[in-house]
Amino acid sequence: MKMRRITAILLPILLSFTAYAAEFTLSGKNLTTEQVTRIARDNSIKVTYGESASKAVSDSFDLVMEAALQGRPVYGLTVGVGWNKDQPVFAEKDGKRVLNEDLVALSKAFNLTSLRAHGGGIGAPMPKDVVRASMVIRLNQILTGRTGVQPEVAQMYLAFLNSGIVPVVPSRGSVGEADITQLSHIGLAMVGEGDVFYQGTEMPAKEALDKAGLAPLDIIGKDFLSILSNNSLTAAHSTLMAEDVESYLHKQAVVFALMLEGYNGNVAPFLKGTAAIRPFPGFQKGAALLNDALDGSYLWQPSNQRALQDPLSFRNAAYTIGNALESQNQLEAMLEIHINHSDDNPVVVVDAPRDGISEQEKNYFIEGDVSGAIFPTANFEILPVGARVEGLNRALVRLSQSITMQTIRLENPALTKLSRFLSAEGNNGHAFGAMQKPIVALHVENAQIGLNAPIDTMAMAGNIEDIATNAPLAVANLETILDNLYWMSSIQMLHAAQAVDLRGDITLASKTKRLFDAYRGEVPFVDQDRIYSNDFAAGYRFLQSLSTGQAQ
Repeated sequence: MKMRRITAILLPILLSFTAYAAEFTLSGKNLTTEQVTRIARDNSIKVTYGESASKAVSDSFDLVMEAALQGRPVYGLTVGVGWNKDQPVFAEKDGKRVLNEDLVALSKAFNLTSLRAHGGGIGAPMPKDVVRASMVIRLNQILTGRTGVQPEVAQMYLAFLNSGIVPVVPSRGSVGEADITQLSHIGLAMVGEGDVFYQGTEMPAKEALDKAGLAPLDIIGKDFLSILSNNSLTAAHSTLMAEDVESYLHKQAVVFALMLEGYNGNVAPFLKGTAAIRPFPGFQKGAALLNDALDGSYLWQPSNQRALQDPLSFRNAAYTIGNALESQNQLEAMLEIHINHSDDNPVVVVDAPRDGISEQEKNYFIEGDVSGAIFPTANFEILPVGARVEGLNRALVRLSQSITMQTIRLENPALTKLSRFLSAEGNNGHAFGAMQKPIVALHVENAQIGLNAPIDTMAMAGNIEDIATNAPLAVANLETILDNLYWMSSIQMLHAAQAVDLRGDITLASKTKRLFDAYRGEVPFVDQDRIYSNDFAAGYRFLQSLSTGQAQ
């Protein structure tokens, strides 16, 4: 019986992945957070890119090489590698100018040394799906033709994704102004150093490359800088969290609807006409979700046992859920700008327009076999994403507060006309009386980490890097808050199902009925006091296993 229930829950997920293309073509534009998540979590999806993207990468690299041949400053190639200023940059070979062989060797050595020198991540390894999402995002950004890396770099990202090689990347060490000390571990794996996960086993990168039939990457010029000086790891973690939060919110809307049925609550605040009067986008989204979740419920029929106005945590539910959805949408929008555009410094722009440029701007232009510009930028700044993560954290804390208050209110017989602490007939024990404490403890933790934006930092890099977003910390907080919310929803679900059973012969909405029946297959009615930790854990697993489609 349990296997059939699990199959019923997971089948929509399996079908959705089966329907998704087995091959996905990146283009450097129009990549969505949903697509990143699917590729990151499904190793069977093969990634590719087309000729136009390949040409954009090649042209971008050629422009960097042209700049070097003209003696223009290119970090990692003509500056920063320790040779004397009077050493020639190029030589003649077969009637063509080529980079001096000694300079090329120095550049390659500098690239390798720089990867090692930035390998300073700390802590347990990042989850594999986060690292895979990071490589998807970075490859897509490279395909914009704005990074200046050699084509072999893009090919190596592609090979890692398609062969299932996942670098071991420490989970901490970034202040949110490019994830340099962590992303260096991806570059090191590509050159055959450090460790990776391959075919379910952690092993040295060189061993995995040999098994996969891949030669180590030979990096030069701007390669190392583009591999490590970007925010793809933070963006990846944010992307996965944005998708997971959206899934949770859709589930929580149905959990709330079931709880409202157990409470015998008033649906008036969620009416379509009510929402139309005050057209805040989030409120309207929340009201639409709750109306849909309550479709067919007995709550649409009048009752002389129903209060005219419920506590605010109930009445404002469309606002709190909708506000979180709106914050999630805003984060997703910023992420989709980020993952489809380069965050490189400098940025390489082939065929950059020259019309109306200033004298200062002319310094960045290169004319030659490939023409364009190499601009210094501050595009390593991920504040637009980090600020939306902080906003989502705050929105989820408000939801956390509402879930806590709703659950506590459900134990109050003066409000529900049910038994105190939802005790079953003949149960003379505590019932849920002590269970307010764990849900309050979870909410307090959410409030502590979610309401404090991590803006403090210290001046680094010779006082040049004197501010930071700390976006990785904000995303880590988001992950903790979401996990806490699943536990809180499990506690609320236990209360909601108990209240529905105690209320007796009522007609549930079609969606809450499906949720209730499936949940009761995992967690039975509480007729006598028992250890509730087991019920909370079962509900936590149950809610996480639900697909959004199953909940809806």
